[in-house]
Order: sequence, then structure tokens, then C-alpha cells
Amino acid sequence: MGLLGNELAFAQTLTPQEHEGVMALGHHKRYPADAHLLTEGDRSSHVVIIIRGWVTVSVATDRGATRLILGLRGPGELLGEMAALDQHPRSATVRALGPIEAQVISGDAFRRFLALHPRVSGLVIRQLTFRLRSADQERSALASLTVLQRLAGRLIELSGADTSGPYTPSAAAPSSGTAVSGPVVQLAQDELAATIGATREAVAKALRLLRTQNIVRTGNRMVEILDPALLALLADGHQE
Repeated sequence: MGLLGNELAFAQTLTPQEHEGVMALGHHKRYPADAHLLTEGDRSSHVVIIIRGWVTVSVATDRGATRLILGLRGPGELLGEMAALDQHPRSATVRALGPIEAQVISGDAFRRFLALHPRVSGLVIRQLTFRLRSADQERSALASLTVLQRLAGRLIELSGADTSGPYTPSAAAPSSGTAVSGPVVQLAQDELAATIGATREAVAKALRLLRTQNIVRTGNRMVEILDPALLALLADGHQE
């Protein structure tokens, strides 16, 4: 599983001239926290390049209001390229985790630019392929791994995230004032549940098990990793 990906953001792969040309196609826009930049099923075709802030990419599941978060995207990331290219309904919802600044480019302008710049077109195709593979892996994990395995794997991933990310290791004490020594994932249980396609109740049960084994410690919107090695073993399917 992987929410953050391991490739450079789209804007970081462009030459200075390409970057200037792409950004000139659109207009600057600010979004408040929790705003939908793109909505699953919508017929719009514009693309968005994140300038500042982080967003979640999620899809609906067959459990009603439950959503599966497929990715976390940050500065430099290109979003909405699939609908811009095939002009079909949006395949996912993109929601702002906090205030967002972005460049919004019409689908028509973006397609014309790609037709004139084959190298950039290749970069978009490469990114699209990578994201489709990642989404397939997430769906495969949802079908084949237990909630405990998925939760352990996600905690390992997010606690080791690059410090520029939205959910990072933290040496600071949480809001409760309790001192921490291990890496911390600062997420509520319902948010954790959405990153692994599980219910809040199932995640709460898994966290209780991890607490009783002194693998994690939990607090208000935080999970401290006390034993990363054992957590990694659980993620790989080893039984304690």
C-alpha cells in the first residue's frame, strides 16, 4: 500500500520553460479547508496543479458513506488529468486537508499544450500509469489483507513520511501535553479508517489490540508508534 507515492511531483519534472508554459495556461485559485477541488462523478474537465497545501484523493465504496482514500497529494502534484484526457466523469474526489493554493487549467488548454509538447505528454502518461497501479494495489489490499494488517502498514508508511508531508513524525507533545518519544501519526480514528477502507469501529478494535501489546499509544488525534519493528511484522502478516 502507498498513499504518498515515490515519484517526483509533476511540476518538479518540468523544465523551467515547460513549467512557465503550463502555469501560464491557467489562473490562481484558493480553496478553504475541506473544499472539494474535484468531485467524483462530475463532468468537469479542468486540471489542478497544487501550489501550496495537501489534499486527499478518495473514492466511494459499497458501504454507503464510507470512502477509501487512495492518495495524499501535495505541492507540485497534477490532479484531474484523467477526465481532461478522456472527458469522462471524474473517477475520484479531491478534498483539501487545509487551505489550498492551486493553478486551475481548462481541459481544452491542457490538451492543446500536451499536443505541442510530447515530453510533457509522456510525463502525464507516466504519472497516470503509476497512479492506476497504486489504486489497484490499494483495492487489492482492501480485498486480501485484514484490518490489522492494513492499519499496521498505513501507520508504518505515514510515520515514516517525508517531513514536508501532511502527516509526519513528530517529536512534539500532542495537545494533551503528554510527552512522546516515538514517531507520531496525527490522525483521528475515522481518518485512519478512511485511509484503509475500514469502519471506525474496526480501526478502534485494532488499535485496542495494538495498545494492549504496547506497540502503539493513542491520544487525541494521534497514534504514537512505540515498536515500529513489531508493527512492520504485523503489516507483513506475522502473528504475535
